[in-house]
Amino acid sequence: MTYTVLRGEFIIRYADLPRQGPEPDGDTVKFRPESPGLVERLARPSGTPPDLTARGISVRLEAIDALETHFAETHQELAGANAARDELLRLLGFTGVQFFDDLPNKVRAADRDTVRGHVLSNGIDANGRMIGFVFPGEPAGPDGGTVFLDDALVDRSLNARLLAAGLVYPAFYSTLPASLRTHLAGVSRKARADAAGIWPRSTADPDGPADVTGAAALRSLVCWPKLFRRLVPYLATGAANLDGFDAWLRSDPVNRDDAVFLLDRLETGNLHDVVVARGTTVQLTAWPEDFVITPDPPPPGTPTRPSAPAAGDVVIVAALPDPAGADPGRERLTLLNATASAVDLAGWTLRDRSGGIRALDGTLAAGEVVQVGAEPLRLGNAGGTLTLVDALGTPIDQVAYTAGQVKEGRTVLFGH
Repeated sequence: MTYTVLRGEFIIRYADLPRQGPEPDGDTVKFRPESPGLVERLARPSGTPPDLTARGISVRLEAIDALETHFAETHQELAGANAARDELLRLLGFTGVQFFDDLPNKVRAADRDTVRGHVLSNGIDANGRMIGFVFPGEPAGPDGGTVFLDDALVDRSLNARLLAAGLVYPAFYSTLPASLRTHLAGVSRKARADAAGIWPRSTADPDGPADVTGAAALRSLVCWPKLFRRLVPYLATGAANLDGFDAWLRSDPVNRDDAVFLLDRLETGNLHDVVVARGTTVQLTAWPEDFVITPDPPPPGTPTRPSAPAAGDVVIVAALPDPAGADPGRERLTLLNATASAVDLAGWTLRDRSGGIRALDGTLAAGEVVQVGAEPLRLGNAGGTLTLVDALGTPIDQVAYTAGQVKEGRTVLFGH
């Protein structure tokens, strides 16, 4: 499967609002993309648009699940949770990271608040986060380009490196290509066989049940984080034990009883099919790499693909084909964003009738007009045709002018 390349910077602290800054953990980190419009064009399997602001978007690392440093005012075993977080930040290139004593998940100080990096993403999750494989430094390809993610490249991702170190559990969703899932399952099994990272302390898994006498007991456990995230709200209902956990899961097949595909049986099922809970004990009956989780379904009628730019969204409003004096390098084109939203022009092009192409970039704000140089296009004084094409190759606008409209130093206006 191909993934979209997104260049940008990872952020762990807001210099102007440090106490309101990001809360990085072992599988989530804030990212500010160079081209926000590329994020808007990612698939939305659950129908949720990206939670993208001027400060960026949270990236949820694909295929892994780290122990929770913070969830519903509680947490999992902090030694393991913090180890995954600290290693992720180190691998990204952050150093000297210190957290507030009274806000232990927010960064008080660091040698730098941002580092350059890139994400390979194929979609947005149900919480509006970008799902992807993260890498430090610059990508080999252009921003907005596509790359086929194979085993060798995925092994370079920080996702795979955390999994290989045994610092995180696997969590495979159906949006992950099967070939990568098979490869990463092998990475996880090796880490477990080597007793790396958290694996010697793992419980509530096929090797044995965990004893959960209440919410306080959960905070010291090392168990699959998704199971932890189900147990916390269940115990918050005031349940005296886990006898009702199965029924509680089944009562909400979207938000609790996730749909899964059981790889050993080649059958569809739900989370309750791989969990046994009774009394004070709970246990996964299959390792997390042995089933595939289905993302939350979109509400009826909700699109799972973002709306693509349509004809007329951005228009060519003017051209200067014959500037006063020499023409080369001084011919100009004027574009207008006619929509109420910003349009990312990364990957867009202007084309002339002779096959010339002028690449565009940057973001055109709602209602904004921008003038761009025409070179390497040649705006012939004998007339010409110009076409604006989006990043997917769809013509968005086309204009033409005749020799009679061309006068030295005069701009040709196009009516729409």
